[in-house]
Amino acid sequence: MSQESESIELQGSLEGHTGWVTCIATAQDNPDILLSGSRDKSIVVWQLERKKTNNIEGPYEEVTGKMLRRLTGHNGFIEDIDISSDCQYCLSASWDKTLRLWNLKTGKTTRRFQGHTKDVLSVAFSADNRHIVSGSRDKTITIWNTIGQPCEMIGKPDDKNKQNVNPYAHKDWVTCTRFSPNAEEPLIVSSGRDKVVKVWRMDEDGYGSGKQSECSNLKGHKSYVNAVTISPDGSLCASGGKDGQAMLWDLTEGKNLSCLDAGGEIHALTFSPNRYWLCGAVGESIKIWDLETKEEVGTLPPKEDGSKKRRRGLPRICTCLAWSHDGKTLFAGYTDNKVRVWSLISPNQDD
Repeated sequence: MSQESESIELQGSLEGHTGWVTCIATAQDNPDILLSGSRDKSIVVWQLERKKTNNIEGPYEEVTGKMLRRLTGHNGFIEDIDISSDCQYCLSASWDKTLRLWNLKTGKTTRRFQGHTKDVLSVAFSADNRHIVSGSRDKTITIWNTIGQPCEMIGKPDDKNKQNVNPYAHKDWVTCTRFSPNAEEPLIVSSGRDKVVKVWRMDEDGYGSGKQSECSNLKGHKSYVNAVTISPDGSLCASGGKDGQAMLWDLTEGKNLSCLDAGGEIHALTFSPNRYWLCGAVGESIKIWDLETKEEVGTLPPKEDGSKKRRRGLPRICTCLAWSHDGKTLFAGYTDNKVRVWSLISPNQDD
């Protein structure tokens, strides 16, 4: 890694899905609670369990997961999930054109959000949990309140004039939508198949005031963009997609700061919560860049774990990433239906 004293090691995998793992969310107050969503149309709530063990290389900590609950109800693939800051609720976005709000204690759906006309590809809570943003293959971004009412629909034609679409709206699928973690200066970042990253700023009267959202375009990608992520302090965002370039943007000035070559299509991106790192899901591996030096400092391949062999002809792709909020554990989901658990190891850590 960027420091000789640190390393990231694969410490376990979680098996419970019967389809691709497409999304992961971590609990803010508990690094051992994890949610994963899948093409098997379910969300699994995991309790991680850690135990000391030994192998031929010496002592290490093995991570396993206990399935606490499986959330079911969607009629299509689950594409994205998010968890509320109080860890009481979970949001999901599905190819069945809906969002769902789940009570994590009961495992029941408390609200269904209907309004998109095609697959919903992304969903996120605002920092204060008062609003929800979603993006869809119908080319729209919708901002909702928590009782399921749309406050603003960006890209939806006016009922009287079908051509009257917000001129700043995406011209193709909306692939990812994220709220800034800064509740005092709320903004939304979105990406699309139209090769553009957009930054949306809430007007002074709030969402649903009827005023057109202020939008700035971040252009530079040569092909469609799959993912955006916002830094923990809300000052930066990163985007990546088909062109294999991870682009870093200054959200205050709206300018490109750097471009990192991933060497392959980027499916997901995430910032470390406490180190100046950017991690990307590239092919079957995870790449880690040090944002100070702009250099790649690590590549994490999905080591074979001795279980079933992959079926011939089916690639194993890393589809999603999430750090635990303490920055010590990196979770990754794959098309072989597994979640792999990577831990940050420092030399002062007890064996």
